[in-house]
Amino acid sequence: MAKLLFKLNGVTQEEADFVRASLDKADVNYYETDQGRWGISLAAIWLREEGDYPEARELLDKIQEEWQEEVRQQPIPTLGQSFYQRPTRFILSIIAIAAILGLSILPFLGAFDS
Repeated sequence: MAKLLFKLNGVTQEEADFVRASLDKADVNYYETDQGRWGISLAAIWLREEGDYPEARELLDKIQEEWQEEVRQQPIPTLGQSFYQRPTRFILSIIAIAAILGLSILPFLGAFDS
C-alpha cells in the first residue's frame, strides 16, 4: 500500500526538483500526485511500498538538511544591491507603492476639508 512521503503544497519548484533528483539518485520507488485542476488535491510524493518508508524518511531528512544548507549559502540581496541590479524596476516599484498609498489616503484627506 502507498505511503505519503513528502507534501509538495507550498514547496518551491527548485526544492521539489531537488527532492525528486535526490530520490531518483537513491533509486527510491515513488510516484507523484499533483494539485489537480482547481488546486484542491494533495500534491505529494508517495512511496509505492509502505515498507520502504523508514529508509526513505531517513533519506528525505538528509535531503532536506542538504537543501537548507544550500539555501543558507545563497546571499539575500540588500536594498542597495537590488537598486544596482535593476534600477528601473526598483524605481518603478517605489513609484507604484507611492501611487497606491496616495490613492488610498487621498479620500481621507479630502474628507477633512469640508
